Amino acid sequence: MEDSGLSGKPLEVSTPAIDDIPEALRDRPEEVPPQQPRQRNSIMLVGLAGVGAIALGIVVWFASQAWQPSGIALSPVDSSTSESAIAPEPEPTLAPLQDDLLGHLPYETAPLEDLVPIVDNGTIKLRKAAAERFNAMADAAWRDGIYLVPISGFRTLEDQEYLFFEVKAQRGQVAPERAEVSAPPGYSEHHTGYAVDIGDGDVPATNLSPHFEKTAAFKWLEANAAYYSFELSFPPNNAQGVSYEPWHWRFVGDRHSLETFYKARDSANSKPQTFN
Repeated sequence: MEDSGLSGKPLEVSTPAIDDIPEALRDRPEEVPPQQPRQRNSIMLVGLAGVGAIALGIVVWFASQAWQPSGIALSPVDSSTSESAIAPEPEPTLAPLQDDLLGHLPYETAPLEDLVPIVDNGTIKLRKAAAERFNAMADAAWRDGIYLVPISGFRTLEDQEYLFFEVKAQRGQVAPERAEVSAPPGYSEHHTGYAVDIGDGDVPATNLSPHFEKTAAFKWLEANAAYYSFELSFPPNNAQGVSYEPWHWRFVGDRHSLETFYKARDSANSKPQTFN
């Protein structure tokens, strides 16, 4: 990514989400029969009480069965099973990435013989496929009146050592702070030979600055870079937690480049760390 502080290369500009209960039937009041002798009344009361008790028993029995769905046999509860034994296991907490270092993923360094220059003096190089497509993209932009300037391409481990450790010390930065703008050596997309930092030749003050997104060059890239198989590596709020870098683009136009970036990401995400 990223910040460029190599000697002879442009430096980073520091510009500044009831039931449908049926209606109850109404019992009509019965006519009061003529009074009977006391003994007969007593016998009738006893009989009615017996019938009522039987009816009540039937109602209670049906009520106790009504909750059980028809055709489903309920298993008895094992009283020896405690609540803690049947409680669900808590879900593990996942860490963001496991193979990263300060938010950056590891990348192999491109073989020097695979690199070709994309500037006349030969100081900025990319892998052959990426270089060809970048030059085609820059030519198309030029025809549209846009001047795309490559600022940084392939970097060796030694280059990245300087940019991370030496510049960190010069600026008095701690490692996590430096990692927001520059990857540790071995963890930079620039090692792959597929990543390039781009500036607007008409507005050089925005080089390596978030203000680059306001330039005509960035707007042209947003609209056209995908036609040349380039994509923005670190958009706002990216999953790696790297600072937004509108100038940092990577080539994903063949199998090797695609695997280089997406397998690195998928491999890191496939190794979750759990915490109790």
